[in-house]
Amino acid sequence: MATIGLDSLFYSKITEATNGTETYVTPVSLAKAMKADLSVELAEAILYADDGAAAVIKEFKSGKLSLGIDDIGTAAAQDLTGAVVDDNGVLISASEDGGSPVAIGFRAKKANGKYRYFWLYRVKFGIPATNLETKGDSIKFSTPTIEGTVMRRNKLDGNGNHPWKAEVSEDDTGVIASTITGWFTEVYEPTFAVEGGA
Repeated sequence: MATIGLDSLFYSKITEATNGTETYVTPVSLAKAMKADLSVELAEAILYADDGAAAVIKEFKSGKLSLGIDDIGTAAAQDLTGAVVDDNGVLISASEDGGSPVAIGFRAKKANGKYRYFWLYRVKFGIPATNLETKGDSIKFSTPTIEGTVMRRNKLDGNGNHPWKAEVSEDDTGVIASTITGWFTEVYEPTFAVEGGA
């Protein structure tokens, strides 16, 4: 179903264990969301046999997330881009900056009034783009855009895979209400029934 809105943009800082597996801290609001563009790059391999394609494998390689937001804010800029605040309270971006990956969560309103919820498990952002323009005859808003690379997470899920995204619509069959109500209180962790178990 088509979406007609975007809101509730959150991020969660990641703590990595020595083996690289992620632990997520409590999510915090990032900014007011205006636009989110997600594109995905796949690794593809085709095995040819008997003069035709016998097997095709397509796997997630990486993605690009472009967020249009109203304002990034100092705290989020530090967490996402690695910028620092100096002794005078000025945000300083250096060429050596490189923010740590974070998880990004948001929701999109569907045409039926229900929401589709998302978590991207590991996104590394660059420096936000700034567009400024002098005031002319009409008023134009200038807002930052921040772009990040979406990666799979290191931590395995219950099926032994490395997830990169969690997505659910609140009106999907079988969705537990607490999954939706708790979506932004912590980064969603996939759960799977143990094979042969309950």
